[in-house]
Amino acid sequence: FRSKYPPIEANETGFMKPLDSDIHTIYWEESGNPQGKPVVVLHGGPGGGCPPSYRQYFDAQRYRIIMFDQRGAGKSTPLAELRENTTWHLIRDMEQLREQLNVEKWVVFGGSWGSTLSLAYAETHPDHVTALVLRGIFLCRCEGTSWIFPYAHEKFAQHIPAVERGDLVSAYHRRVTCDDPETRLAASMEWTGWEMWVSNLIVDEKKVEEGEDPDFAESFARIETHYFTHCGFFHKENQLIEDVDKIRDIPATIVQGRYDVVCPIKSCWELHTACAQPALSRFRTADSGHSMSEAGITSELIKAEPPSFPPLCSRATAQCSRGASALELTGDRHVLRTLIQHLEDL
Repeated sequence: FRSKYPPIEANETGFMKPLDSDIHTIYWEESGNPQGKPVVVLHGGPGGGCPPSYRQYFDAQRYRIIMFDQRGAGKSTPLAELRENTTWHLIRDMEQLREQLNVEKWVVFGGSWGSTLSLAYAETHPDHVTALVLRGIFLCRCEGTSWIFPYAHEKFAQHIPAVERGDLVSAYHRRVTCDDPETRLAASMEWTGWEMWVSNLIVDEKKVEEGEDPDFAESFARIETHYFTHCGFFHKENQLIEDVDKIRDIPATIVQGRYDVVCPIKSCWELHTACAQPALSRFRTADSGHSMSEAGITSELIKAEPPSFPPLCSRATAQCSRGASALELTGDRHVLRTLIQHLEDL
């Protein structure tokens, strides 16, 4: 069994002023080996920020670990700012940071919304991507399985008047961006609390408590609903799938929790069935959801870890039924271990 690497401190931190904005300032940091293989970590949400624990996904002796907080998130300023904050702004920030740090190519590592941004960046700048490591595929479409937690979802929905419940995302967005501080905070706490609650198959009370921080909750809710109501600011609804040919030659792996209700496996399936190559790997899973902190996978995954890191479009298609080829569908503790193993295989 593999676990996270020991905690490390950042070697260097800084703030970058985007060339296309007089509003935002982007926090970034480097850790690990300054001469190692560059990897950029894209956090989820959007609005989640990069905690120090993300550094522990990588062997600090082998990797130059680059992290940044996306516009309006984490240590970037202003917190929760929505102006000049779209997917394409974030991609330009990544390119500016890459050039500023003198990185020719980097591994792009992202989960949940981070997988969305990873795919969008790679499809825009494929020549600057060494490999993709993606977890919990999110194609920025309104998909979910709220019926799995009906008692929690009922509370989430009841915060909104019945007449507006046909579009909860828009209803919450109106509230978390309104001028009244009390209305804004109350809606933000409900929105963020719901996501913290459903991220684990077995509820993680610590994660729920983290979502109760007012500043985090408001930033998280405002930026998420901002992106979701605008469909990720993509030019077309199925853009990430339709443009997959642009990244066919980029080595990649995808790790997906089988019982993920935040980013359901359907999106993972669609991404892989968009590729026509035969399956190379076969994995099974047990009781994993969306969060990387979750336990519940067998040693089958460890024994079956592939020795190679093939291109995205020659990976296995995702399927959970017996005897079928399958993508790495892992329990969340082992999501981490699989990501670490694949990075080491690069």
